[in-house]
Amino acid sequence: MVIHLTGAVQGVGFRPFVYNLAVRHNLKGYVINDSQGVVIDIEGDEKNINQFLIALHTQKPPLAHIFSQEMEEKNIAGYKTFEIRKSKEKGKKEVFILPDVSTCEECFKELTDPENRRYRYPFINCTNCGPRFSIIEKLPYDRPNTTMKKFKMCPECEREYNNPEDRRFHAQPNACPVCGPHITLYTSDKKLVAEREEALKETVELLKKGKILAIKGVGGFHLVCDATSDFAIETLRERKRRGEKPFAVMFKDIQQIKEYAEITDFEEAVILSPEKPIVIVKKN
Repeated sequence: MVIHLTGAVQGVGFRPFVYNLAVRHNLKGYVINDSQGVVIDIEGDEKNINQFLIALHTQKPPLAHIFSQEMEEKNIAGYKTFEIRKSKEKGKKEVFILPDVSTCEECFKELTDPENRRYRYPFINCTNCGPRFSIIEKLPYDRPNTTMKKFKMCPECEREYNNPEDRRFHAQPNACPVCGPHITLYTSDKKLVAEREEALKETVELLKKGKILAIKGVGGFHLVCDATSDFAIETLRERKRRGEKPFAVMFKDIQQIKEYAEITDFEEAVILSPEKPIVIVKKN
């Protein structure tokens, strides 16, 4: 049986999910990305296939959304295993790609764990979070078609990428301090100040001194200053010619937000959602 799926099914850990689901139900065949979405070719016991089809919708990754499903019968090919195959780029490109997704709880725990190899690594990600739309150069969503193609994974990242039981299994932006991109700090006249961890530390010190920094992310620039410094805010307003319009304020966590604002349960849920949008709330 061949299953064609469209929707938000690329860049959300869908192929690894299908792989593990097929193995769990003793099915053989393959899964690929194509220009329209995902194609699954499965063979096995009818009961197992039916259970697989139900789980495809009820157990899918949290960021995945299936817009349509088409199935067609085919001759038995006699597959011996189930595998993730190389993507196909033929046909009209219609696949839906998610915007960049905020850091998930699991990655955040690694980010703040001094014993973890990704401790304080700014570009941490997995199949449940990280950049998507901003790094894509063309479809389908595979590492060679993204800006991550220039970064060759180190042996440890490669092991994660190829391990079906790892949450970074086929995570296209997978990287670490050894093999991935790193941060650099420059002055406004393009002189290099620091790199990597030193750049991060120096940035913190500059913010404490009331300086304004432009942080280049994968999807644009983020102007940042100390929100408790009247001098820094007034300087930013003057330079941006933004005399009264509010700025977005970043907080450490939901508890800190509640010290400054009255938020409803709905607003809290939106703030903590994977999209992490800017939310207008009532000030204390």
